[in-house]
Amino acid sequence: MSASDDLPLAGVRIVEISSFVAVPLAGMTLAQLGADVIRVDPIGGAADYTRWPLTEAGDSIYWAGLNKSKRSMAADMRSELGQQLVARLIADAGILITNVAGRQWHSYNELSAIRPDLIHLEVVGRGDGSTGVDYTVNAATGFPLVTGSPDQGGPVNHVLPAWDVSCGLYAALAVLVALRRRDATGTGSRIRLPLDDVALATAANLGFLTEPMVNGTQRPRLGNAIYGQYGQDYTSSDGATFMLVALTNRHFRDLTELTGTTKAVAAVAEALGADFADEGQRYEHRAVLTGLFAPWFRSHTADEVSAALSASSVLWDRYLDFAEVSKDPRVTANPLFSAVEQPRIGTYLAPGLPMSVDGAHIAAQPAPALGDHTAAVLAELGLTNDEITEMLESGTVATGSA
Repeated sequence: MSASDDLPLAGVRIVEISSFVAVPLAGMTLAQLGADVIRVDPIGGAADYTRWPLTEAGDSIYWAGLNKSKRSMAADMRSELGQQLVARLIADAGILITNVAGRQWHSYNELSAIRPDLIHLEVVGRGDGSTGVDYTVNAATGFPLVTGSPDQGGPVNHVLPAWDVSCGLYAALAVLVALRRRDATGTGSRIRLPLDDVALATAANLGFLTEPMVNGTQRPRLGNAIYGQYGQDYTSSDGATFMLVALTNRHFRDLTELTGTTKAVAAVAEALGADFADEGQRYEHRAVLTGLFAPWFRSHTADEVSAALSASSVLWDRYLDFAEVSKDPRVTANPLFSAVEQPRIGTYLAPGLPMSVDGAHIAAQPAPALGDHTAAVLAELGLTNDEITEMLESGTVATGSA
């Protein structure tokens, strides 16, 4: 599925003023659903236009990844004329998504006076108005102190910006809900989405915060084990590492049969007075169970382990690095990915949305260069060629990568 007129949000226009992950991801998600998302950046680009990783020529692979399917306009948003022009564009579109907070000229109060049914979504760091980014929010939410091995002494950050990603998807959902409301009632929406609240809500929903409130206990560090159930990593005789999860009694039974430890596990259960049909008790006695299972993995090659696990019900996968994943059939033979010819970067497999609609995936489209669509957007706004030329010459707007 690629024709924009066939996509669910065809006919919806959104202006995005943003940087980094959350709002660009929201905008890209909405663009891949068919919305005309116009990302407006300062001339020369926002802070993420040259963010790593870069190509050898210095172009941002990061930018290309989070701005697919959008259009780009570059404007001098410090000048009064540039601000007026962008405000006019937002009023015409009727939807703004931004994480550039505190700018009065594109605030809800200013813009809704021009467009009463405006949908205005602003991502902020924290609910009290103070700043916060994924890595600082994560530090203050507890996860780095339960991440890592049990003997780890200090905090361990994970590399996935989970709160940015979650926030971006919440933002896209919020815009869809606001659109539904406006279609039904004609009423706009002022939406404020703190990144910190996304992290706190998630931590509470998953029980990480509720557990100390109710039980007075703190989640321990577990390394690669899984809290409350049996899961562990194992290494084969030739050095490959696997992650196994036994969620059900069938999974656990198959794991004991596969490793030839059925009788030994039964003997341990009897000696400990444990019932391994209970996932909580499998978790509590995970160390002794891992000690029983590990020798089988150490005495078999990766291919032998893979074959045996594939023939069982056990949930498993082999640890892969990013280079290995990029060559895996899960990428190369997956309809989620299609070849995209990205200007300045090259041709590679890029994902569309990770869902299919009526059996078809929405294919990825290239990301723009900064200002690629400035002139076209201004023409659609009703400016004449002479007016556009004057704005270009005055430095109010820019085209290309200027």
